[in-house]
Amino acid sequence: MTVPSTSILLGIPGLDSAHIWISIPFCTIYAIAILGNFAILFIVKREPSLHGPMYYILCMLVITDLVLSMSILCKILSIFWFNSKEIKFSACLLQLYFILSFSTMESRILMAMAFDRYVDICDPLRHCTTPRNPMVAKIGLAMVLRGSMLLLPTPFLVRRWPYCRTIIIAHTYCEHISVVKLACADIHTSSYYSLSVAFLVICLDVFFIAVSYTQILRAILSLPTKDAWLKSFGTCGSHLCVILNSYIPALFSFPMHWFGHNVALHFHILMANKYLLLPTMLNPNIYWRLSEPTWECAQLDYKWRTPMVGSRRGMLLQMLG
Repeated sequence: MTVPSTSILLGIPGLDSAHIWISIPFCTIYAIAILGNFAILFIVKREPSLHGPMYYILCMLVITDLVLSMSILCKILSIFWFNSKEIKFSACLLQLYFILSFSTMESRILMAMAFDRYVDICDPLRHCTTPRNPMVAKIGLAMVLRGSMLLLPTPFLVRRWPYCRTIIIAHTYCEHISVVKLACADIHTSSYYSLSVAFLVICLDVFFIAVSYTQILRAILSLPTKDAWLKSFGTCGSHLCVILNSYIPALFSFPMHWFGHNVALHFHILMANKYLLLPTMLNPNIYWRLSEPTWECAQLDYKWRTPMVGSRRGMLLQMLG
């Protein structure tokens, strides 16, 4: 019983004959995600008026989403298109680590976005006067360190288990639970560790997000006019939609690992892919649609200062909007 050098990813068992057709929406999601997320990075970089904490946090979320999608989609498409199911076990562990660590980082970024909206609405004077860019840099570094260090033991725990045979993973990517279940040993240590991390990270982040938006809602409802309500809701509406878009698929995906024994395997695999891929595609579109006044104000400001560049950026915004 040794650690094998290679492993096999089966893709979506039961839907093997439809892999080519399933690859079409996967490829479409990937193309839209790449285009939308890189467009956001490009515009934030080119537009000086967007060089602020809110948009820097948004860029962190964009980069995290891109890493998550790139870490799994290339291999998924190679399985669907070329039936290339073999993967080095070390590469499998690296993919597993990237998925877990960057998912953890994304959760903390969403919490930082909620806190930023809380300060903006509940204490706008501090939000405008405090030099927060260095603070955002420190928060970003803390999120990267927490996500990378907290999940670092996971691939080593997975690698230390003995495996009785070739690792055949009934999934499109190296999912943690799908891999450790193949070990010929007691895997409770790895399971307890992953559950503890998931509880500490996700539950605490969701708790602080809920507290932030509860305070935001109280502040909005205390405003005197309906126009002030709508303006304040518009300020944090896109952030709230992004948070819901990221956490709602997880609420369906995670419990199926432990309680979905009667759920069809292909449905479980599709839900797991949806949890990782759909937010990457939808988040940029949410920002384009719901943050349109912000982008338009930035466009007018930039166009007033540099007409030629502002005109080109206006054309880009028109194409993407």
